[in-house]
Amino acid sequence: MQSLPRLAAAMLIAMPCLAQAAPGRTRAPARPIFWANRYGARGDAATLDTAAIQKALDAARRRHGLVAFQPGIYLTGALFVKSGTELRVGRGVTLRGMDTLAGYPLLPTRVAGIEMRWPAALINVVGQHDVAIGGAGTIDGDGPPWWRRYWRLRRKYQPEGLRWAADYDCRRPRLIQIYNSRRVTLTGLRLIRSGFWTVHICYSRHVRVDGLTIRNNIGGRGPSTDGVDVDSSSYVLVERCDISNNDDALCLKAGRDADGLRVNRPATHVVIRDCIVRDSAAGFTIGSETSGGFRDIEVYGLTVLSRVRAGIKFKSAHTRGGGADGVRIHDIVLRGVPVPFDFNMNWDPNYSYARLPAMLHSIPAYYRIITRPVPAAEGLPHFRRVRIWNVRATGAQRAFAAAAFPQAPMVNFRFRNLQIFARAAGSIRDARDWTFLHARIHTQDGSRVRLVDCRHVRGLPPARAAH
Repeated sequence: MQSLPRLAAAMLIAMPCLAQAAPGRTRAPARPIFWANRYGARGDAATLDTAAIQKALDAARRRHGLVAFQPGIYLTGALFVKSGTELRVGRGVTLRGMDTLAGYPLLPTRVAGIEMRWPAALINVVGQHDVAIGGAGTIDGDGPPWWRRYWRLRRKYQPEGLRWAADYDCRRPRLIQIYNSRRVTLTGLRLIRSGFWTVHICYSRHVRVDGLTIRNNIGGRGPSTDGVDVDSSSYVLVERCDISNNDDALCLKAGRDADGLRVNRPATHVVIRDCIVRDSAAGFTIGSETSGGFRDIEVYGLTVLSRVRAGIKFKSAHTRGGGADGVRIHDIVLRGVPVPFDFNMNWDPNYSYARLPAMLHSIPAYYRIITRPVPAAEGLPHFRRVRIWNVRATGAQRAFAAAAFPQAPMVNFRFRNLQIFARAAGSIRDARDWTFLHARIHTQDGSRVRLVDCRHVRGLPPARAAH
């Protein structure tokens, strides 16, 4: 058997409790089953079943039980899964979210890098431990009504200089939130049409996500429908997921600007492996919320297909701060992805740099938090010690689109065993101490990677004609 990469092996050793203590494992004692239907859930796609399902979840907590359902479509608002229990969404079962905010109470959380009150998710694990959620069924956020509300608000906000505020003001529930919790497993489900982010893991430890199918482009292209977001959390394993959405598929986050720097919680010891990304903004992303930083990250075994706009994406801004140190990415296959390596430290200024228009008078408190100035020295993001190897990309437009800041270059990147077929080689700006070994970039236009304000970039391959 081939040995696991170093960080993955270390995580499996560090997370034994996840395999043994979390509910739903095959070696665990049989759990009492609490059928939601016996608590009044109808599953007829018309009756609001929130109260009945929550009664079953609360009863299961007292006996460390498993909540299950007869086949059907269960219309529901926010549900809260408790410590020591399992929520089993079996084959033939759909939990469908209601499309009004009345079903999602406001809770303290973090959203898009800012701590604030925000609607609960459809499924919530908040301040809990030893929880399992899984099955072969479906959790459906009924996204299109939420997506339409967002686009209406954004069209209104854009000419007013409030593009950055649209994501915060248009309150759209996430599908699953794991917040300030530990020893949680999320396995096997089909997750569709999320109103906002699909799976958000925030301030949590020892979380395993395995075998999810995520489809957020059913009935439209859902804005901001990230696949799995690991946000200032540690010892997280994400594996064997199959993702189509309309934003980042597999993403690490750690806070935004002044608020993220205040919280200062990194994402550490994260492994993402053996996933397929079919449709998204990027296959694997760090950012743009980078304030708390990222350490000891390993990503491998990804297959990223042609409806994905970038393969490996790092994004930040000069007000974010933080950055990454010790990232390993390897054994990646990119097929028809326009930009295999997209590193942008000045990402989307209309969103990244929040300013209050002069005509605003009465504003919510979080506007002041988001627009709080960040000292220049604290705001620059720093990406260091990145290792990337065994990457094959075919059908690309540009091999590299990489740019940082002169005061905060991307430092000490190592690339090994690259095989890239692209129309053009692209460019790298503000890099220091980059090394390429056994890298081949085949271009249709015969170009080489253009270096701008770079120092000590070694081993960059000569132009090779693509066939």
